[in-house]
Amino acid sequence: MKTICDPLEMQRAALAWRAQGKSIGFVPTMGFLHAGHTSLMDIARPKCDILVVSIFVNPLQFGPSEDLDQYPHDPDGDAVKCQEHGTDVLFMPPELYPDGHATRVRVNGLTEWLCGSDRPTHFEGVTTVVARLFGLVQPTVAVFGQKDYQQLAVVRRMTLDLALPVEIIGAPLIRDDDGVALSSRNKYLSDTQRSRARTLSAALRGVLADVAAGETHVATLLETARTRLDADTVDYIEIRDADDLSPMPSVDRAARVFGAARYGTTRLIDNMALPLPANA
Repeated sequence: MKTICDPLEMQRAALAWRAQGKSIGFVPTMGFLHAGHTSLMDIARPKCDILVVSIFVNPLQFGPSEDLDQYPHDPDGDAVKCQEHGTDVLFMPPELYPDGHATRVRVNGLTEWLCGSDRPTHFEGVTTVVARLFGLVQPTVAVFGQKDYQQLAVVRRMTLDLALPVEIIGAPLIRDDDGVALSSRNKYLSDTQRSRARTLSAALRGVLADVAAGETHVATLLETARTRLDADTVDYIEIRDADDLSPMPSVDRAARVFGAARYGTTRLIDNMALPLPANA
C-alpha cells in the first residue's frame, strides 16, 4: 500500500491510471476507522483495479460549536485496517484546500431537513469536499455508507446534477452487537450513555414492527417511537420517502425512519428501511 499526502501527486497518479484504462474505487473517510468503514472497502475492492481510501477531517462540514478539534484520530491503526482490506493507496492530505479556495457546492432541497435543520452548513461542506476529492482521485466508483443516508442521497444528487462520471454505491449500515450503529463518535459515550444509546436503534426497530403490524399513519408511528427513546435531547425522529427524503403522511411507498439524538455532548444518528405495507 502506498501513502500519498500531496493532493497534486494524488491527482497525477489517478490521471495516469485512468489513461492506462484502469478503474479506480474510492472510499472517502475522516479516519478513526471501524468495521463500518472497512465494509465499504470490501465492497469497493472487487469493483476496481486501484482502491483509494482517503482520510481527511473536513473542517467545512463542522459548525462553530461542533467537535472538529476533538474528532478522534488513529492514523497508524487506520493504515493497518486499510492495508488489511486491500487498499492500494491511502490518501492522507494534511490540507485539502489551497490558498484562495473560494468555491462551495450546494445541493438544495435534500439538505434542508433532518440533519440539515440543525446543521445548516454541514452538507455544503460535505458536497464541497466530495467534489474536490472526486477531482483529485478521479474515481470510477465510490462507496458511501447508508448510516449517513441523507449524505448518501445528497452525494447522489450532486453527482447526477453535475454529470460526474462516478458510480455511487450505498453500503449497508453496520451495527455493534448491542444494535448501536457503528460511529467514530461512539468512543465519546460513557457506559451509562452507551446503554441509553441502544434505545435509539430500538425505537426505530419499533417503527418497523408497527408498520409490519399494519400501522401506516406517520404521526402515530412517530409519537409511539418517541416514547421508546431515552436521550438527553432528541433532534428528530422522522419518516421520509426513501428516494427524495420528502415528508409523507402515511407509509404508502418505500420509506425510511430516521433518528438523531444526543447523549451528553455526543450526537448519534441512525436510520432503517421500513417494510412496504401490504396494500402499497
